[in-house]
Amino acid sequence: MAKRKSLFDLYKMRDAGEQIAWLTAYDFPTAQFAEAAGLDMLLVGDSLGMCIYGYNGTVPVTMDQCIVHSEAVRRGAPNLFVVGDMPFLSYQTSDADAVLNAGRFLKEADVDAIKLEGGVRVASRIKAITEAGIVVIGHIGLTPQSSGQLGGHKAQGRTADAAKLVVEDALAVEKAGARLLLVEAVPPEVTAYIKSVLGIPVLSIGAGPCDGQLLIVSDMIGEFQAFTPKFVKKYANVAEVSINAMAEYVKDVKARSFPAEEHFYKMIAGEEDKFLKLMKN
Repeated sequence: MAKRKSLFDLYKMRDAGEQIAWLTAYDFPTAQFAEAAGLDMLLVGDSLGMCIYGYNGTVPVTMDQCIVHSEAVRRGAPNLFVVGDMPFLSYQTSDADAVLNAGRFLKEADVDAIKLEGGVRVASRIKAITEAGIVVIGHIGLTPQSSGQLGGHKAQGRTADAAKLVVEDALAVEKAGARLLLVEAVPPEVTAYIKSVLGIPVLSIGAGPCDGQLLIVSDMIGEFQAFTPKFVKKYANVAEVSINAMAEYVKDVKARSFPAEEHFYKMIAGEEDKFLKLMKN
């Protein structure tokens, strides 16, 4: 029986120089595929707002939505390190709310850790959640929930002064007790410096080489068509395959070539005559 990946395993990978590979996942089938493919971690990201529900951003996503999707992902990937993403207003209001909502992920969805956005400004939240015995992953750089304050979904840390602020966020996250750090959309020079001064594993999404890499699964497989970030490499074009398949289905239905005889369930031999007699009586 396979052994469920732990935080200890992730640290061992980092110490051995082995890259940590993770993706987002929002449903049971994707989680199954991820485990079969050899992923190490899965993030049930609040990006589900756009990828699943068609929202314009992540802000409308609720705790209940995140919990339901996290439950499905855990069932699909029982042996991977699964991370629940704290949605907007699930932790910003108070330390107590942050602990309560982080705890829901563990109690209701059996995740291994939670992730929340922000550095210096959420240090007390990270500390409170950590002291409650929950593994926290920090997230700095481009933080989508507060993208309005950042001027939109733009790369961060591209000037010396801006880069210094990103580093200060990284240091604050580690000091507060986070056990891993995700850096998003910052220049690789900044990420490299952060990695050199932190003792915890540093993971990247659009932030260059690091201890591991994350991508949004819907971007990576070519399923989400609204836009594709610069840092994404597409490994498939699921949208094209799906549209073509649906078009073929429409064509077959309109032409009455589907369903064909091989798609029918047949009555047991001799039962058709009995059925017709019953219907006459």
